[in-house]
Amino acid sequence: MIAFTAADFRAALPANGGRLLGLDVGTKTIGLATCDNGWSYATAAETLRRTKFTADLATLAALIERHAIIGLVVGLPLNMDGSDSPRTQSVRAFARNLLPLARPLLMWDERWSTVAVERVMIEADMSRAKRATLIDAHAAAHILQGAIDALVNLPELG
Repeated sequence: MIAFTAADFRAALPANGGRLLGLDVGTKTIGLATCDNGWSYATAAETLRRTKFTADLATLAALIERHAIIGLVVGLPLNMDGSDSPRTQSVRAFARNLLPLARPLLMWDERWSTVAVERVMIEADMSRAKRATLIDAHAAAHILQGAIDALVNLPELG
């Protein structure tokens, strides 16, 4: 199930919460982040170097099982005017290919996520090389944090 609103995603998740996995899907890497069971904070996890999709899917499946992930939040790279681009279509296709993982999936607007994270890293005087190794996972955490903030601010279900 792919949701495009926090409310639809929340309705598909277990009522007692659980850990979510955020993904910042790039052409060469996938930034990964997780959150706590109570959806309070997102934490950058790792950056997965992309290979063949079947290998990437196996790696993600193992991570999902290891961390008891109940849902996925995939950053959707919309144009600044909210329209789709070729990159948006590629990420949508990637998300559809994640459906065999049998977890609810939320497509979340990721506009400005990488820019926001890079700005914080620059302000922290992080070297360019260090930023390059960390930016994708931190962008995934930024995406996931936005989604969990929206989830916890929804009215109670039922």
